[in-house]
Amino acid sequence: MTRPIQAQLLPTHTPRLFHVAVQRAAELLRAGEVVALPTETVYGLAANALDSQAVKRIFQIKGRPAHNPIIVHVASLEMARHCVTSWPPLAEQLAKAFWPGPLTMVLPRAKEIPAVVTAGGTTVGLRWPNHPFIQAVIRECGFPLAAPSANASSELSPTTAEHVRKSLADRISLIVDGGPSSVGIESTVLDLSVSPPRILRPGMIHEQALRAVVGETAR
Repeated sequence: MTRPIQAQLLPTHTPRLFHVAVQRAAELLRAGEVVALPTETVYGLAANALDSQAVKRIFQIKGRPAHNPIIVHVASLEMARHCVTSWPPLAEQLAKAFWPGPLTMVLPRAKEIPAVVTAGGTTVGLRWPNHPFIQAVIRECGFPLAAPSANASSELSPTTAEHVRKSLADRISLIVDGGPSSVGIESTVLDLSVSPPRILRPGMIHEQALRAVVGETAR
């Protein structure tokens, strides 16, 4: 008989607790587990983006449709470039303007990114989150994290650990409490695989701010 899951809730409000939580989250992620982590936009349900079986667990836990791709989170430009086959000058300009931050850029995916992450598509959404905890976890792990919002697919995206606990505590082994999300709105998704670039999902970064970098072609 399978033992029922009850998520461990780890705080991060002191340097020591922060370190303990980073180590525990990284340990579970290396083992192929799925954990809930804070970001500045909303809480994310994270797994090793290079591990197809771990990513499949995200879909199962959320009840997420298999045709819905997952954003990949990185903690450096170098890591981002390894996730794609093309890194155009415009991606570099946008990264310098908005990363770390709530912008997701869609680019041609590298073969190292499993098809399950992109719902079988040829592109992948990349974001460098502006939150010290998830950045520290990614650096500790040494690999990017696939991380949609940490909630069942029928529910609102969570902005606190308590929201995550109410939704997923019996489905995952760890929830890290980084306090309320400072932005509280999901990232803007900009498709750079097409010309002109196209906004796939409005978010915190508005079209006007993107146009200041991209030009009038952003729409």
